[in-house]
Amino acid sequence: MLKPSSPVQYLKGVGPAKAEVFQRLGITTVMDLLRHYPRGYIDRTTVSKISSITPGQNCTVMGTVLGFQVRPTRDGRRDFILVLTDETGSVECIWFNQPFLQRVFKTGLEVVVSGEVGFYRGKQIKNPVYEILSREDQELIHTGRIVPSYRLTADIGQKILRRTVKRTLESCVPLLRESLPEHVLKRRNLSGLQEALRQIHFPDDWTAQQKARERLAFEELFYMQLILARRKQRAQEPSRALAFSTDGPRFSRFLETLPFQLTQAQKRVLEEMRLDLSSRRVMNRLLEGDVGCGKTVVALAACLMVADNGCQAAFMAPTEILVEQHYATACRLLKEFDVKMAALYGKTRTRAREQIPKQAREGELDIVFGTHALIQEHVQFARLGLVVVDEQHRFGVLQRGALAGKGIFPHTLVMSATPIPRTLAMTVFGDLDVSVIDEMPPGRRRVVTRIVEDGERAKVYEFLAKKVREGRQAFVVYPLVEESEKSEQLMAATEMAQHLSRNPLLRGVRVGLMHGRMKSDEKEKTMERFKTGEIDLLVSTTVIEVGIDVSNASIMIVEHPDRYGLSQLHQLRGRVGRGEHESYCILIKETETGGDASRRLGILANCDDGFKIAEADLAIRGPGEFLGTRQHGLPEFRIADLLRDGPLLSLARREAFLLLERDPELSHPQNAPARRTLNELKDFTATLPAA
Repeated sequence: MLKPSSPVQYLKGVGPAKAEVFQRLGITTVMDLLRHYPRGYIDRTTVSKISSITPGQNCTVMGTVLGFQVRPTRDGRRDFILVLTDETGSVECIWFNQPFLQRVFKTGLEVVVSGEVGFYRGKQIKNPVYEILSREDQELIHTGRIVPSYRLTADIGQKILRRTVKRTLESCVPLLRESLPEHVLKRRNLSGLQEALRQIHFPDDWTAQQKARERLAFEELFYMQLILARRKQRAQEPSRALAFSTDGPRFSRFLETLPFQLTQAQKRVLEEMRLDLSSRRVMNRLLEGDVGCGKTVVALAACLMVADNGCQAAFMAPTEILVEQHYATACRLLKEFDVKMAALYGKTRTRAREQIPKQAREGELDIVFGTHALIQEHVQFARLGLVVVDEQHRFGVLQRGALAGKGIFPHTLVMSATPIPRTLAMTVFGDLDVSVIDEMPPGRRRVVTRIVEDGERAKVYEFLAKKVREGRQAFVVYPLVEESEKSEQLMAATEMAQHLSRNPLLRGVRVGLMHGRMKSDEKEKTMERFKTGEIDLLVSTTVIEVGIDVSNASIMIVEHPDRYGLSQLHQLRGRVGRGEHESYCILIKETETGGDASRRLGILANCDDGFKIAEADLAIRGPGEFLGTRQHGLPEFRIADLLRDGPLLSLARREAFLLLERDPELSHPQNAPARRTLNELKDFTATLPAA
């Protein structure tokens, strides 16, 4: 007997050869097939009388085959013509160049067809979908109902897939065990799994389809939230936590001697972290805020709290430039304090690369900054109390966990300068408490954003030269490093640098180039020359998206802005406007840039609120592209949609966290479905011990 876990090849009509085709769709088992949900539906529920159909409409009619023939055409086609009749009249059905259908039909057969009505010497249904009724009580699959439409691959069509799913529903669904606890189903008025699967594939009506979709989407969101709740539960077990005193001498003096006042938002977030660090639970907090809102200062304050308690902090960032920026900021703000710090990344000299891990291991360093180098096996800490991960979306959950694993349940602070829409934050970071810095420091200037077409480039260069003569500096950001077959129409960043240095409109402007393929020391020298004013105009790829802080840079020019997401453009814009001078972001688009791209750029030009921009970016690009979720160790969604299922996500989250609060090990018999399903997901942090 077939089980949900049985290979799909054992289904009737599949076999080994066709199973390979199914595998291209990610279908290897019977359950995979049942979870291959329709991507849409065709409404063929209304069966019309033949006399009532009119040219131009899509219709479904049922009748008897009166006769058929193959009709040759002048251009060499052989069209199949069938006459269908009911009690009100007859209609001709035509299938272009499909003579083989004469072996399919017989006079007197009962047939249902669906297609567009045309007119040629009378009414005619062109290339209709058909279904032959061999028995009066046969249930329709392809016509006369709400018909599912599936994602396909080569060598498999809709009819084959529908028939296979229909047979599987009839034979295997009765064997399925419920995957949600009964008390959750009742409280949320959700369908059972068997009924939901039947109705999602072949719904009786639209209400049934919607109810089935709601149940299956809830299930996906529920288990994703249950995994996150399990992670949070394990991270916050009181016996595991290090509780710190949060009014140590260096921390207190740091706040008193800062050369600027903290905003109310920074103070609020700092207080949230103080409560975490002083409690008997491990802090797992996401700190998000717009570009330039002051997240780094708050993170350094947390590092000092930990250092005052004799513990160490590890501060990880995704790029060497960003590590260098954080390290430089820390050295500047903490130079009057007795804080021992080091930075470990690719360009660290050989001797220091050997010395820093030794110092960290022996407890001689208070704060260690670094890239992925920090999670290398030979890097260990004497007493790691805090892990800070900046630009966290560039790291996977495994990397975050690997760094935290170098201490005995250290506190964790992850930061993002890409504001994350609430639904996405609940999805990917639902195991974290969220702090938001939603206030900019006083004096932060709004960057003037302009969209110009390629033909206006000369005006842009004249404006650029004028600002450079006034003493300002500028970035030109390019999406490529060199010509590629994929984007032959684009000049490479290297060619653009050469072009700008020779442009007569920019005579006297000193041009530099930086991109991701340069060696670390080359990038360092280029950035140092830019910071000291030896370079007026820096042509770069998006390696400058984060971690660059040059207050004299007041112009950001982005070439081909339609090739970036809105949030990435907002990040680039945040590289200017950091000083006292009026700043500008100029987006140079191609003349033929489409309407959708122009709409996106318009959103950026009229909005400087990173959270609103992130919401728009999520709506346009979708959650998977906006913030790659596969790296976070969560199940992928087959039917749930974060853009439309926000309220459902909130309900699922509430149920998941309530379930674990009442039954932390899911040991109660009524929660057996949740325990079983969670273990089947094989999540590395959520798997429960065998019952």
